[in-house]
Amino acid sequence: MANPSALHTLIDLANKETDEAARILGLALRTGEEAEQKLDLLMQYRDDYAARCQSTLASGISTTQLNNFRVFMLKLEHAIAGQKKVVGEARQKTAQARAAWQACEQKKMAFVTLAERANREQSRRELWRDQKQNDEHAARRSQAKRTLS
Repeated sequence: MANPSALHTLIDLANKETDEAARILGLALRTGEEAEQKLDLLMQYRDDYAARCQSTLASGISTTQLNNFRVFMLKLEHAIAGQKKVVGEARQKTAQARAAWQACEQKKMAFVTLAERANREQSRRELWRDQKQNDEHAARRSQAKRTLS
C-alpha cells in the first residue's frame, strides 16, 4: 500500500485540482447564464418591437418606415441567431467543465479511499502487534509463575 504521507500529498494536490475545476465550472455557469439572459432580452425586444410595429401598421405607415422595420427585424433575427450560438457554446463549455470537475472529484475520492484503507490497515497491524505483545507478556508472566512455584 502507498505511503500515508504520499497519499496525503496526492489528496492535497487533488483538492487543489478539484477547487480549480470548481472555479472554472462556476465561471462557465455564470457565462452561460449571462448569455441566456442576453438571448432572452433580445427575444423580448424583438417581440416588443414587432408589437409596436403592428400597432403602427394598423394606423398606417409609409413604405420607408416599413422597409426600416423589416431591415431592423432582420438585424434583430441575426443577433438572436448569433446569441443562440453563443448560448449553445456556453452550454457545451459548461458540460465540459462539469465533466472535468466530476473527474477531479472522483480522483480525489479515490485517493481518500486509499488513505482510509491504509489507515485501517495500519490500525489493524498496530492492534495485532499490541495483541502479540500482550500475549507474549502474559506468557512470560505465566512462565515466571510456574518457575516460582
